[in-house]
Amino acid sequence: MFAQIHDLVYHGGGGFLHSEVYSMPVWMRSFHMNRINEFNKKQQAELDKQQGRSNIGDDKIHSPNINPSSTYNF
Repeated sequence: MFAQIHDLVYHGGGGFLHSEVYSMPVWMRSFHMNRINEFNKKQQAELDKQQGRSNIGDDKIHSPNINPSSTYNF
């Protein structure tokens, strides 16, 4: 119970006070915890997609897209 209270107050983005969460019904605390978890998962998936990490774990070694030059530029 206290872990849920802490998580909602800490990860709730400032939207919850400790006294509000403490007196909140269990079903409502669970609802808010699930919504925060869904939001974080969606946000992480979008971040991974933007950073090109969506293909991690395909067991392939990817080489960089650099064309090597045959001469040295001094």
